[in-house]
Amino acid sequence: MFDTVLIANRGEIACRVIRTCRALGIRTVAVYSEADADAQHVRQADEAHCIGGPRPQDSYLRGEAIIEVALRTGAQAIHPGYGFLSENADFADAVEAAGLVFIGPSAASMRKMGSKAGAKELMQAAGVPVVPGYTGEDQSPDVLQREADRIGYPLMIKAAHGGGGKGMRIVRSHDEFLPNLESCQREARNAFGRDRVLLERYIEKPRHIEIQVFADRHGNTIHLFERECSAQRRYQKVLEESPSPFLTPALRAAMGDAAVLAARAIDYANAGTVEFIVGQDGAFYFMEINTRLQVEHPVTEMVTGLDLVEWQLRVAAGEALPRRMDELSQAGHAIEVRLYAEDPDAGFLPGSGRLQRLRLPDAAPSVRIDSGVVEGDVVTIFYDPMIAKLIVHCADRAQALARLRDALAGCEVVGPKSNVEFLERLVRHPAVVDGSIDTGYLDRHLDEFLAAPERDDALLAVAIAAQHLLREEAARGCNAASADPTSPWAATDGWRLVAPAHSRHVYDVAGERVEADVVGAAGTYAIEIAARRFAVDGARLEGDALSLRVDGAARRVRVLGDARTTTVHDGRQRLAVTRLPLHALEGSGAEGGADRVAAPMPGRVVVTRVQVGESVSAGQEVMVIEAMKMELSLKAPRDGVVGEVRAAAGDFVDADAVLLTLEAAA
Repeated sequence: MFDTVLIANRGEIACRVIRTCRALGIRTVAVYSEADADAQHVRQADEAHCIGGPRPQDSYLRGEAIIEVALRTGAQAIHPGYGFLSENADFADAVEAAGLVFIGPSAASMRKMGSKAGAKELMQAAGVPVVPGYTGEDQSPDVLQREADRIGYPLMIKAAHGGGGKGMRIVRSHDEFLPNLESCQREARNAFGRDRVLLERYIEKPRHIEIQVFADRHGNTIHLFERECSAQRRYQKVLEESPSPFLTPALRAAMGDAAVLAARAIDYANAGTVEFIVGQDGAFYFMEINTRLQVEHPVTEMVTGLDLVEWQLRVAAGEALPRRMDELSQAGHAIEVRLYAEDPDAGFLPGSGRLQRLRLPDAAPSVRIDSGVVEGDVVTIFYDPMIAKLIVHCADRAQALARLRDALAGCEVVGPKSNVEFLERLVRHPAVVDGSIDTGYLDRHLDEFLAAPERDDALLAVAIAAQHLLREEAARGCNAASADPTSPWAATDGWRLVAPAHSRHVYDVAGERVEADVVGAAGTYAIEIAARRFAVDGARLEGDALSLRVDGAARRVRVLGDARTTTVHDGRQRLAVTRLPLHALEGSGAEGGADRVAAPMPGRVVVTRVQVGESVSAGQEVMVIEAMKMELSLKAPRDGVVGEVRAAAGDFVDADAVLLTLEAAA
């Protein structure tokens, strides 16, 4: 086994690899960018070295700098994690050429899978089922259009060298093909440096099921069962689980056998994932092999009881697989979701900023948290905005869903916006609960997952009562010096002669200004909101559990936060209230927003669609920017004439920077 391993990655996966290395007594070396100087993977590794600027191309994609650090620190092997250089065959070759071990498959195996087109042809020759399509070298628009018409619609355009949902378009008619082809090729060129595409018949309402495979250099290849990843938004997985609620034992066995056949066809070694698309009739087709550890690997670990990173290390060190296929089994049910700094109500726009408060559920046998950040850390604009992965494992699927709901209820993110409420609605949705969701369901019915329930004023009263209890507790220390705890001068309830304490408070509730009049203290309050009065009594806060009576009805909720921002969760929905200054102004007062187009977040301008003096229509795309590995289309807010264009292709722009102005049409 290795003495020292360098981890060529960052964030959650780097921390994950460090954890296993520490358990095995392996010393770890981290690399980091200037933006990650205080990151958790830097703090957790035994040694860490800066390798460049914040942009990935200036740091985590600099293979020569990573290898130089490995040699200098005495590392014998490099673990690439996922993303960045994990599927870069040239980097794997360079690692081996430097006398180091690349913890992953060989460069030759990666090259066979590096092109979706070549992989599809190889699998077809090996007898693995593939979707009908076109993978030819001729990429002229005329040929691609003719092949698309031959395959028939709907069809999928895919970047041949892509991944992660980038460079993919669904086309449903002849007239839609060429515009989508241009868009797909441009995105592929920007993301992967190559714009070759392949065409495939699009399977309506498919399931996405992947098989975890493992192989060693001793001729052993096995699979570790499946993960279902059908809950997706724009080809990005949002929930993964095992076992699949869709597979029969016979179909599971057939797909496992096909995955092993696929791995053997490319002389695969180490961890990999064979991804299949499955029709409603159970017919399955090869999609691709991910030649790395998957983000969702904890799901497999939970149902098999194995440490896949440990297996990776052992296989890379020349050992045989620790188990035979007949020694493996699935136990219980596991589900994973990913908590992101993103705003679902703004098209899932990635967020950034300091995590002012981060509350995650405590780890337990049934709950696992994999994270690369802690409270106080910064989610930067340069990398994926994932905060944590929540993985639960229970005896069956119903229990796992219930445990996941409880785990999500215990999450709180203050700072950048997060997708926690979206995830809570997701795991309660009938399509998820009954296991019928397909890969396109979220995109077809996204409004079902974004629509928040109407405000519950009784729950709002509970949140305000919790705020007062928290304020009272915070103030007790200020009065602890009083010799007489029964003295009114020791109280913190605004006591005065003749009348009970009365105060007016202003709150922000989901962006809405709410005023409340409160009378009372010590767990008994009369709360008036919009001329509706609530009687609260018996309020008691023990840890994060608040029990009380509202108009005589007993309630129990979970309370997160502090006396400024408090979130209450009643088991089905959460409500956050932020206390504002009493005379806080209503509205932003911003004027003229319809006369300009601004950058929604920091990024790079990809293309400018219009010129000064050009007439535009409301909703017309005027510019495209790239931020956090995704393209964002900026559109004209109204009809008008372009007055100024303040950014050109290639320019880096700050959040809220005005990129274009509009004037009235003559």
